[in-house]
Amino acid sequence: MGRKVHPKIFRTGVIYPWDTRWFATKRRLPVLLREDEKIRLFLNTKLKDASVDRIEIERTPRAMTITVHTAKPGFVIGRGGTGADELKKSLREILGKGKDKLNLNLNIVEVSRPSLAANVVLQSMKADLERRMPFRRVLKQHLDRVQKAGAKGVRLVVKGRLNGAEIARMEKVSWGSVPLHNLRADVDYASGFARTLSGTIGIKVWIYRGEIFDKDKEKKEESMDEPQVVSKRPKRG
Repeated sequence: MGRKVHPKIFRTGVIYPWDTRWFATKRRLPVLLREDEKIRLFLNTKLKDASVDRIEIERTPRAMTITVHTAKPGFVIGRGGTGADELKKSLREILGKGKDKLNLNLNIVEVSRPSLAANVVLQSMKADLERRMPFRRVLKQHLDRVQKAGAKGVRLVVKGRLNGAEIARMEKVSWGSVPLHNLRADVDYASGFARTLSGTIGIKVWIYRGEIFDKDKEKKEESMDEPQVVSKRPKRG
């Protein structure tokens, strides 16, 4: 029997880094895990319209760095940086009074190609389905968008009472290849649901962006083709 494995968890530590990076003792581990869960839940709720791809949390004994990867950095930062300041203030309230001396850093990073980020595509599909757009149009539009962005494969699945039907069913569209068994495949995955008047519609997105080793090889070849500048020192005497 086959078992379904989360594509990103399957490759974490091999081609993907950990989204949370810190070390804690056995006693402090549950406390820090709860803090990370509160931070992610708050940011995903607060920035639900900002097309957030992922949130990275890095801790040191005296500092904490939160990096938000979003397709709309201007929406998060706000005019004159007021939005980022309000986020930092709210995050300090979540952390509690004992973390007043903690150096909290908030970084906002723009996603270069949002159409190849599974979470961004998922949120766009969710917004369209909640606006009562026909699910077939939503699937086709996002499939074409991901295909034009340069993906090598994509698979989109929706489940539920589609278009208000009495019987729930599943519909999916796919293009290209989405290899799920080899570790070198850069497969971005996201799952979620849209709340409609007819009920909840589940959404799953797979985007295959190529092999990670091929990208590293291309970068090395490009660096080798660039002319190298050698500085010569003048001879003494």
